[in-house]
Amino acid sequence: MGDRRLILASASPRRRQLLAQIGVAFEVDVADVDEGDDPRANALAKARAVAARHRGEDAVVLGADTEVVLDGDVLGKPADDADAREMLRRLSGRTHAVVTAYALVHCTTDDELVRSVETGVTFRPLTGDEIDAYVATGEPLDKAGAYGIQGRGAVLVDRIDGDYFTVVGLPLADLWPRLGDCRR
Repeated sequence: MGDRRLILASASPRRRQLLAQIGVAFEVDVADVDEGDDPRANALAKARAVAARHRGEDAVVLGADTEVVLDGDVLGKPADDADAREMLRRLSGRTHAVVTAYALVHCTTDDELVRSVETGVTFRPLTGDEIDAYVATGEPLDKAGAYGIQGRGAVLVDRIDGDYFTVVGLPLADLWPRLGDCRR
């Protein structure tokens, strides 16, 4: 394959792990943008911000954003433990959507691609004690929807309908063919 650089516009350790898992070489340049409730717009804003810093370089910037949606409400990262408990109570025994959007922006041509993938996630019914114990681990605080399926939150999930990696934070099967000559 080619030798075009891939730049990840994300501080997410999960996204870093996923790209490394599939053998993609990349560097990290974190975007500092205000995020709204539209993951496609957020992913594109992140990629554009970093691409602007690398203008003219033979590189492609990857921005991504994940949201959890239940009953039309976007469940972002919880503000505190109480917020995490409330989100987990709402998710208990129910199916919600996890949407991960990603954007690729070429630093020389300014070509842009934005895609999103949605996966259904069903939680098993949770007791108050289970919710309290999970929140006490600290894991929910930096994750949309207050859980991480790749960590201790795996035991909260009864089933998924769709792509597991979308729930973790980067839809690898959808992304892979679009990386083109950034793959090595």
